[in-house]
Amino acid sequence: MKNVTVRLNLLAKDRQNALDIVEAAEGQVYIGMMVKNFNSNDEAIDKILEFQQANIPVSVGLGAGDPAQWSRVAEVAIKTKPVHVNQVFPAAGYTLAGLKGVGSDHTMVNALISPVSLGKVSVCTGPQSQNFQDSISCDGAAAMLHEIGIHSVKFYPIEGQSRLDEVAAMVRAAVRQGIRIFEPTGGIDIHSVGKVVEVCAENGAEVIIPHIYTALVDKATGLTDPKKVAELLTALSGN
Repeated sequence: MKNVTVRLNLLAKDRQNALDIVEAAEGQVYIGMMVKNFNSNDEAIDKILEFQQANIPVSVGLGAGDPAQWSRVAEVAIKTKPVHVNQVFPAAGYTLAGLKGVGSDHTMVNALISPVSLGKVSVCTGPQSQNFQDSISCDGAAAMLHEIGIHSVKFYPIEGQSRLDEVAAMVRAAVRQGIRIFEPTGGIDIHSVGKVVEVCAENGAEVIIPHIYTALVDKATGLTDPKKVAELLTALSGN
């Protein structure tokens, strides 16, 4: 895949696990730090700063996709200026503005969109709006993101390879609006990641960030297995 950049979004149990993952992924990775896993924002901020001091690229996220965490994500991101932030669609613009207000122009902010049917998506991904399943066109959703300057579409859940036609439609719509970063999420593993990335690239995405969490975690230790990360890179290199 020429002119395409792939960066993995992975979890890490602790700082050493994160360092091992970064090495295994040859730096092509963001380490997800979920605010829901911390008792307070200050605790999350301290841990993220610890990771950043070790040159670990941090992606601040909700935690189990919990939209109720959106304001915590925004506050923690503004205090830590990470390289990447995951956010629900309704709060993405707020978060981006907050980051710009503290001079964090380098931070990539995505917005969570959910597939509904081919060509139709839901932007109702906030804590209240998630109770509504109203759908709009992929193009309408992408246009709204373009209007507020959001960098990336997080598309969840794609259920592994079962919704690739819907992935393709959303990628094409995003690209038409100048959004060329795409983050497929949900059910992706070593066996499916290559096809998912291929579909994103074929439809115009230039930066692809697959989120792969539990599929790489050793259930006995809770650590993301660096060997599996290396295997995943090998799987991607075949595309």
